[in-house]
Amino acid sequence: QVRLVESGGGSVQAGGSLRLSCAVSGLTASRYCMGWFRQAPGKEREEVARLGSDGRTSYRDSVKGRFTISKDNAKNTLHLEMNILRPEDTAMYYCAAAIVIWASDCPRVDYNIWGQGTQVTVSS
Repeated sequence: QVRLVESGGGSVQAGGSLRLSCAVSGLTASRYCMGWFRQAPGKEREEVARLGSDGRTSYRDSVKGRFTISKDNAKNTLHLEMNILRPEDTAMYYCAAAIVIWASDCPRVDYNIWGQGTQVTVSS
């Protein structure tokens, strides 16, 4: 059974940085999609960044150039490096995963494995 545990959230001032981590256990499949999502109060959950097992990444426009998704395969940990943080980045951040047949399916996948979330608060 795949388990995801996020950490690294916190409170920072605008312009600051945070690094989120997602410890992954039980993911033995060779083809998968992993992503970071966020949900602010009163808003819908949105995908922030995506990483496929083929190494392809994707970012929502508002975080391009500021956020970087990566995976440390030796430590089975997914990271989200967040720089130049803005107050509008404030949200609960979730790590998600899905096992797929082809990594090229990642843009259309329905993630079915989720972590518990970690709060990020950016003050102006």
